[in-house]
Amino acid sequence: QVQLVESGGGLVQAGESLRLSCVASGISFSRFTNAAMGWYRQAPGEQRELVASVTSHGRTDYADAVKDRFIISRDNYRNTVYLQMNSLKAEDTAVYYCNLQRAMVGVEYWGQGTQVTVSS
Repeated sequence: QVQLVESGGGLVQAGESLRLSCVASGISFSRFTNAAMGWYRQAPGEQRELVASVTSHGRTDYADAVKDRFIISRDNYRNTVYLQMNSLKAEDTAVYYCNLQRAMVGVEYWGQGTQVTVSS
């Protein structure tokens, strides 16, 4: 059973940084390497939205709201994906979720989420 565990959330002031980590277990190195990974967030009363993604080939994509502030990366040898968040704003406050997609077999997995709160 694939499990995704996020960590690194917390309470920070506007302008500060946080780094989120997501470790995948129950999945082989090759399957993780070939999976697309993403970070989503959901603020209270809002829909879940894609923040950043990275393909198996390392191509990254970002929501306009976080471009030039957030960086997504992956370490396939650690089955881990990261989200470096810089220059945080109050509007970045949300629960952040890790997502793993295996498009070839049509499955995806979600982590339990980690809370990020930015005070202004």
